Amino acid sequence: MKYLVLLIGDGAVKKWSAHTEEEQVEVMGRFQAFDRACRERQGVELLAGEALSDPRDATVMRTPDGKVELTDGPYAEVIEGMGGFYLLEAPDLDVVVELLQVLPPYDIQIHPTVDVTL
Repeated sequence: MKYLVLLIGDGAVKKWSAHTEEEQVEVMGRFQAFDRACRERQGVELLAGEALSDPRDATVMRTPDGKVELTDGPYAEVIEGMGGFYLLEAPDLDVVVELLQVLPPYDIQIHPTVDVTL
C-alpha cells in the first residue's frame, strides 16, 4: 500500500535558518538514516520525498464555477506549515510508523492513498 506522509511544523520545530551548523548536520543525518532504513526494510520503497519552502511561498488554487482563482499564502485552514513530504510503499501502517520514528520530531500526518485503476 502507498502512504503519503506529511511533515508538519507546529512551532516546536525550529526553522532551518535558526539551527546551528551542528544541528543542521544532525537533522540531515536523521533524514539520511530514514532513507537508509526504508532501503533496508523489505517491502518498503521510498517513491518520493521533498522539503518544502516556507508556507508563505505557497499558492492556493480554487476553481469556483470553473474559474481559476489564485491566492498567495497557505490554505486558510492550514495553521501549521508543511515542512516536507514522503510518498512510500509499505506493507502496512505499523511499518510506516516504525520507520518515521527515525526522523526529527515533527507532527506527521499519514494518508493511505487510493489505488484508482482506469
